[in-house]
Amino acid sequence: MKLTNKVGKRKFTILVQEEPEGGFTGRCLELRGAVSYGKTIEELKVNMKDAISLILDVLEEEAKKGKYRKEVIEISS
Repeated sequence: MKLTNKVGKRKFTILVQEEPEGGFTGRCLELRGAVSYGKTIEELKVNMKDAISLILDVLEEEAKKGKYRKEVIEISS
């Protein structure tokens, strides 16, 4: 599943697991900690976008405080 974040046109890979008790759990492979749940795939997509946005917001705030250096690095195969 590919999701486009509200901040630009970024794409993230979400590993989706169907839960035995119902619903779906998603985990973003590019952003550790971006995990969510939804009763349906559509709900999971919305919840994953929120989780990804929150993590990106936190990382941006930490970069502004000098905790991290913000640098764009392009990697091609």
